[in-house]
Amino acid sequence: MEQSELQQLVEEISLQSFNRSFTHNARFNQRLKTTGGRYLLKSHDLEFNPKQLEVHGIEEFKKIIKHELCHYHLHILNRGYRHRDQDFKQLLEAVGGSRYCQIIPGQRRQESIKYLYRCKACGIEYRRKRRVDTNKYACGKCSGKLILK
Repeated sequence: MEQSELQQLVEEISLQSFNRSFTHNARFNQRLKTTGGRYLLKSHDLEFNPKQLEVHGIEEFKKIIKHELCHYHLHILNRGYRHRDQDFKQLLEAVGGSRYCQIIPGQRRQESIKYLYRCKACGIEYRRKRRVDTNKYACGKCSGKLILK
């Protein structure tokens, strides 16, 4: 699918599902790895991960388009466009968009755990993103000394 075909598809889905026109740009973004698409607040453009279309097909891709169009139309109407907002959840369910995109095989999120601490007394392991001051903090179960592994 080319950029012009994507633009046309997004405009059609917007009219059919939302009864509103999509007047901004829709494009593919090769750099998107862990998401199906994104709505850009400042420019009101939509970007989509082309691998979602390749791997999961057009039907799943249409659900991703509906998801991003929910952000778009709600933001334009000054209503709750964030994932946590009730307006967003209701509109997404009404139009049949997907809440989450499917995982692309071979593209997992990197685990961001950098530090592993073990209790000297009971042996419980604590995985942390940030470094912990072992002089200040102790094991939560037995209050034993923590050791960086």
